[in-house]
Amino acid sequence: MKLREQILKDHSKTNCNSIVHWIGGNQSRFDQLFDLFLHDEYRVVQRSAWPLSYAVEHHPNLIQKHLRKLLKKLKEPNIHNAVKRNTVRLLQDINVPKRHQGQVMDLCFGYVASPTEEVAVKAFSLTVLANLAKYYPDIIPEIKLLIADRVDHETVAFQTRAKKVLKQLDRIAASLVLSRLNLPPGKRKRAPRD
Repeated sequence: MKLREQILKDHSKTNCNSIVHWIGGNQSRFDQLFDLFLHDEYRVVQRSAWPLSYAVEHHPNLIQKHLRKLLKKLKEPNIHNAVKRNTVRLLQDINVPKRHQGQVMDLCFGYVASPTEEVAVKAFSLTVLANLAKYYPDIIPEIKLLIADRVDHETVAFQTRAKKVLKQLDRIAASLVLSRLNLPPGKRKRAPRD
């Protein structure tokens, strides 16, 4: 496949799936796509973001060697919403290495707090933050506070994702309490009945 030509040929789900299928788990093919995503002209970058995120969803290990460059791309001024949306989407599907977790947290907190950020970027950011809360439970109150602050100003899509994330955060907090009590998950002691 001539990847650049294929990307420009058609911006459709069918074409995206065709590119993702062609990449499969092949690192060198993924690297070609990532290179276009980083260095090509505006339209190619924009259109390559979609298959990039789907390829990572199916093969999360493909992005690992590129994470530093990916996060640097997110910090570029005036990046297209499609680039930001698909980049944050793929961050939901990977285990972010420890060395990048702080940077990812900062970006995601900033996206959720921004009154002008696209709702999909905010929703994906909430999921990324909830995933990171498993390793950093101290951020749970901050995430909950941020959701409470934003929820009345956001769309139904954000509110739906926020409810799901709040449930996930409650499960994380509950498992921490159980682990501190040395109880295996699901083995809560019940109060005796009278």
